Amino acid sequence: MKLKTLQDAIIYFSDPVNCRKYLVANRWPDGVVCPHCGSKDVLFLEKYNRWHCRAKHDAPQFTLKTGTVMEDSPIGLDKWLPAFWLLSNCRNGISSYELHRALGVTQKSAWFMLHRIRLAMKAKGFVKMGGSGSEIETDECYMAARTAISI
Repeated sequence: MKLKTLQDAIIYFSDPVNCRKYLVANRWPDGVVCPHCGSKDVLFLEKYNRWHCRAKHDAPQFTLKTGTVMEDSPIGLDKWLPAFWLLSNCRNGISSYELHRALGVTQKSAWFMLHRIRLAMKAKGFVKMGGSGSEIETDECYMAARTAISI
């Protein structure tokens, strides 16, 4: 789905099912894979909105945020995904105050999100530190290292 405006992104990503479908399709195009062991033998637990890996290891359950820059954040995907959209579609970037006003989060949360999103864009993927993740691309966006990337 092509989201043309911020309002489209906010409305589309306000539904948790849409967030899940979008991230699964972009993060795991060949099917959901356990971020801990790489196993494809996973089961979705609808009640808990997470997956359970059937392989034997210490952390068999994981969510969409596990292993990404969104991990360890109480901020929901309904805020994260429009923030990604907003930053990638603003030619000159945005400030934390602009993000705070657009999404209705605190300025401190907006600052945190922007730093995490810029980290993801610099690494060209959602994944925190290495590993495989979907690439993020932006048009005409220059980061601190003057690296042009796209989402």
